[in-house]
Amino acid sequence: MEIYEILARDLPDFSVGIATHEEIDRLNILEATRLAMQRAVDGLKTPPDFILVDGFDPRLKNLPAEAVTKGEDISLSIAAASIIAKVTRDKIMEESNQKYPEYGFEKHKGYGTQLHQKALHRYGPCAIHRQSFKPIEKLNSAQKER
Repeated sequence: MEIYEILARDLPDFSVGIATHEEIDRLNILEATRLAMQRAVDGLKTPPDFILVDGFDPRLKNLPAEAVTKGEDISLSIAAASIIAKVTRDKIMEESNQKYPEYGFEKHKGYGTQLHQKALHRYGPCAIHRQSFKPIEKLNSAQKER
């Protein structure tokens, strides 16, 4: 969190783009990630000339970009973006915990930990779970068969 606070304070410009769980279900995780990246770029005060992305081609509108394998390890801008994205996601999951405390989002941040799996089996998916995610699809199929 400390590095995030330094970045948020000292970077001249940054923007976060978010795709909803509904968009992920409708588009797929890769296309929703691209949508979120486009939203982040569109939110910048100063449009960039070029984008570096960790690991995959973002296919952004009218903007050249390069996919960098293991980008966090070799690019400070990718590493900074990764920190901002991770802390932002963690904050969203902590806020989701207020609405859905039985799932333990403040602990596992939505990752498929044993704690999360147990909550899913006990309570079923909640409104923010991605229905297209394989464990949720399996759970929903099993519940329909009952």
